[in-house]
Amino acid sequence: MNSNMLQSFYDPYVYQTLQSVMGSEVTVQTTQGSIRGKLTNVLPDHVVVEMNDTPFFIRTQQIVWVFPSA
Repeated sequence: MNSNMLQSFYDPYVYQTLQSVMGSEVTVQTTQGSIRGKLTNVLPDHVVVEMNDTPFFIRTQQIVWVFPSA
């Protein structure tokens, strides 16, 4: 058995919800803190939030909550 196997799990409901707000300004609370910016990409294992033209790649498993920002 290969001990270098990577297992990745994703929640299809979270993925679908994040896709519905892609292109919007959002606040994402992670296990390490929060970030506010434009949600530019959503993939099953991570999202990309741009803040001040800097992309932040956030693992979906680290997201606690997300809400659209005004």
